[in-house]
Amino acid sequence: MTAVLALGTYRVRAVEQAARTALASGAAWVDTAPNYAHGRAHQDLAPVLAEHPTGGVSTKTGFHTVAQGRSAVAAGVISQEQAAIGHCLDPAFVRWQTAQSLRVLGRASVVFVHNPERAAPDRDRSRLHGSLRAAFAVLEELAQAGRIGGYGVATWSGLESGAFTVPDLARLAREAAGSDSHNFSGLQLPVSLVMADQIAQGLQGGGPLVDARRFGVTTFGSAPLHGGELPGLMTPELVELIRPGLSAPAAALLVAASCPALDVVLLSASSQQHWNDAAQALAEPLDVDRLGRVIDVLATG
Repeated sequence: MTAVLALGTYRVRAVEQAARTALASGAAWVDTAPNYAHGRAHQDLAPVLAEHPTGGVSTKTGFHTVAQGRSAVAAGVISQEQAAIGHCLDPAFVRWQTAQSLRVLGRASVVFVHNPERAAPDRDRSRLHGSLRAAFAVLEELAQAGRIGGYGVATWSGLESGAFTVPDLARLAREAAGSDSHNFSGLQLPVSLVMADQIAQGLQGGGPLVDARRFGVTTFGSAPLHGGELPGLMTPELVELIRPGLSAPAAALLVAASCPALDVVLLSASSQQHWNDAAQALAEPLDVDRLGRVIDVLATG
C-alpha cells in the first residue's frame, strides 16, 4: 500500500491556500512548525484548521525565528545566547513554545522534537539523549494532560548519523514517562530517491521505519521531492521504469510513498492541479519487485 498523502508546509509560500486545497481534497493531515513561512505558518493555518476540526495536525519544537527568540528571552525561558543559536530543547523553552503553538493552532495531534541532533553539535550522544529525555518529559506531561495528542521526533540526519536509533527514542520515552505507558507516537524523516536508504532497508525488512512500526509509532516521510530539486535530476528512463506516463514529480512521489512501513508522505503542494496529480499517482502503489528494481538502478548509478 502507499503512504497516505498529507500536506507538509515547509517551503510553502501560500500556507493558507495550500491547506485549504489539501484538506478540501481529502488530506487527513497537515504538518507544520513555528519557524515555517518566516514564522507565519501557524497564524495562516489557524483559520483553516478551525474549519476542519477533525484533521490531524503536527507541529514541532526546537527551531525558532529571530522574533520568536526575542519573545522567549522576554518570557525568561531562554538566554540571549541561546536565542542567538536559533534552536533550543531546554524544557522551559519546549513548554513555552508548545503553549504558543497551541494558543494559535488550537490543537496538535503530534508535537515533534525538531532535528534534535542540533542539540549536540559535538556529537555527544549522552548529552543529546539527556536533552531528548528532558524534552520528552515535558511533552509527555502535556499529552497525559490531554493538551496534545502525542509527541515524536522529526529528524533530518539523526538516524543516519547514528545520533540515536528508534529503540533509543522508545527507551527515552519510557524513561520520561516513568513507565512503559507513554505517548511517543510519531517519527518524521526524509524519504526520497535522493535519500533512499529508508526504502532500501525497508525492502530488506529493516531500518528505522520498520523499527518504528514495531513500536507502534506512526511514520512520516518528509522531502519526497528533495526540496523540489529531485524532478530535475531524474532521467526519462528512470521515470519510465517507475511508471510509464507519469511526470517526473509524480514518479518521484510515488517511489517515496511506496516505501515499506511508511504511513504518511508529506507533500508541499499549493495548487489543486498539483494535489490532483499527486493523488492520482498514489492511487496505485508500486509493487515490491518494481520498487526493488528502481532502488537497484539508483545503487548502480
